[in-house]
Amino acid sequence: MAKLNELIAQKAALEKEIESLRQQERQDAVAKVRALMDEHGLTLADLSQRAVAGRSRAGSSTRGSKVPPKYRNAATGETWSGRGLQPKWLKAALASGKSLADFAV
Repeated sequence: MAKLNELIAQKAALEKEIESLRQQERQDAVAKVRALMDEHGLTLADLSQRAVAGRSRAGSSTRGSKVPPKYRNAATGETWSGRGLQPKWLKAALASGKSLADFAV
């Protein structure tokens, strides 16, 4: 039984040491970030910007909206916006020798 109590005490001491090291590493990381911010003249406002031009589309207001068609099949009326994969009707027409400009709207 004494051995079990010793192991439990060792476990508690290790958990306390782990938490102490975790806090120290976190403080070191915060200090590094602050030093980098000072070095580059950054503020918290710079870090909290969600969408910086050309970097993120997460907040884009046009995401998921429909775009007007750029190409139309005159025979069937089918259209394609020019985004995503080419539709089968357009691939077949291009393979038969027609050009993309022939279908421009």
